[in-house]
Amino acid sequence: MYDFAIVWDWLAFAVRWLHVITGIAWIGSSFYFVALDLGLRKTPDLPPGAHGEEWQVHGGGFYHIQKYLVAPERLPERLVWFKWESYVTWLSGFAMLCVVYYAGANLFLIDPAVLDVSAPVAILISMVSLSVGWLAYDFLCKSKLAETPTTLMILLFGVLVVMAWIYVHLFTGRAALLHLGAFTATIMTANVFFVIMPNQRVVVADLKAGRTPDPKYGKIAKLRSTHNNYLTLPVLFLMLSNHYPLAFATEYNWIIACLVFLMGVLIRHYFNTVHAHKGNPTWTWLVAAIIFVLIMWLSSQPGSDRPELAMSPLDQKFASAQGFDQVADTVLTRCSMCHAPEPGWEGIHRAPKDVVLDTPQRVAQHAREIYLQAGVSHAMPPANITEIQPEERKLIVEWYRAATAG
Repeated sequence: MYDFAIVWDWLAFAVRWLHVITGIAWIGSSFYFVALDLGLRKTPDLPPGAHGEEWQVHGGGFYHIQKYLVAPERLPERLVWFKWESYVTWLSGFAMLCVVYYAGANLFLIDPAVLDVSAPVAILISMVSLSVGWLAYDFLCKSKLAETPTTLMILLFGVLVVMAWIYVHLFTGRAALLHLGAFTATIMTANVFFVIMPNQRVVVADLKAGRTPDPKYGKIAKLRSTHNNYLTLPVLFLMLSNHYPLAFATEYNWIIACLVFLMGVLIRHYFNTVHAHKGNPTWTWLVAAIIFVLIMWLSSQPGSDRPELAMSPLDQKFASAQGFDQVADTVLTRCSMCHAPEPGWEGIHRAPKDVVLDTPQRVAQHAREIYLQAGVSHAMPPANITEIQPEERKLIVEWYRAATAG
């Protein structure tokens, strides 16, 4: 049974790796095409129907790129589509949500002090929220608001603010910020799957049938693509936030998340403006820096104390397993100076990953993490700063395996 914990952790690592790889591919192509689109120039010798062109140099060669607002008169035999980067990024992200947060719902997803529900109910709330987000966003984009893109973006930001507040009242702080990122990423991938790609297929089908495509399909797809471009950087922050308790485990975590969206928009505005040769709005960096300082200040504000929660049957199994008393003493001696509500180690302001190990009960609740981090591997304590002994690590391994055997 103990091997299952190791296999599961490697599975989580593999899924995370896939998510990062596909995310790089999707974000890279997205940023490239937005920059390309904004940098196109009109020249006198453009072919009929061409909107603009750009010359680029890379890898020792030159590239001559031309863009058609609708399509060329004759469709080329080979047409490259960009879609799987987006799809696999979302699928791998959802797989990671399942492996980490759904499978570990009682530890990572549910905070009974926030909302005391069962794991199946919490998972259902999670899935429904992601679907509802897309439906609400799509409804807004199909309304008359689409004719005023700036107003639509402001309203979308308002939706994200509301969702940030809702999520912190449903899940743990760590899960709340990650869900806000997943909520946004679902909108982005659904834009590709339900709008951008179908619209492009309509244009291709019209061309093959000899019909003149309607430019409205490209206009609609461009609006959704623009939204994706501005939402990308905040999503990256939210995906990384689960590694930083100062972001997710503080009193004002939902406000921090909302401010990050503003930072992301400012940064993308700078690059989009520069790529479009419309100026150099360096003021955006100053405002973004001010917002970041505000975020740091918010994260330093004291939060409310978290009550010690009742142990689940699995936690009780670990607490009653042979060797638990010795393991608890080891953890309280070697780990609790950092993994405490108020860490005593200089330079650490929040418990790493917000994992608190200051009581035997909390040691039992984090048995798997202790086993992997301080038993099987030597990741904790960092650089073995508290000098945990080999026999103490061995005792952790034996305790965990005894509790999970049979």
